Amino acid sequence: MSNTITARIDVTKIDKARLYKGQKGTYLDIVLIPTPNSKYDQTHMIVESVSKEEREQGIKGAIIGNATEIIKRDQRQPKDEPPAQMERPGFKYDDEDDVPF
Repeated sequence: MSNTITARIDVTKIDKARLYKGQKGTYLDIVLIPTPNSKYDQTHMIVESVSKEEREQGIKGAIIGNATEIIKRDQRQPKDEPPAQMERPGFKYDDEDDVPF
């Protein structure tokens, strides 16, 4: 099973010159770039796709939004388990002890 990615874009930031007519509508190519160190809950930023020639010239696509990968519970990494109680040789813990603390 795959995870779901939810996304939000600011359509006012879209460069209209990057829109193109397709067979069934008008399209914009985008790229989702992982952002593992994001201060927010977003896991990806969404940028407009650029051509190979533009990339070679150092042109980067405008950031137009962000996305969040929703990881299903059964696929999450298990959290570190708390350390096991250390046993000291010759020491026996007694629940019935009269110590007040």
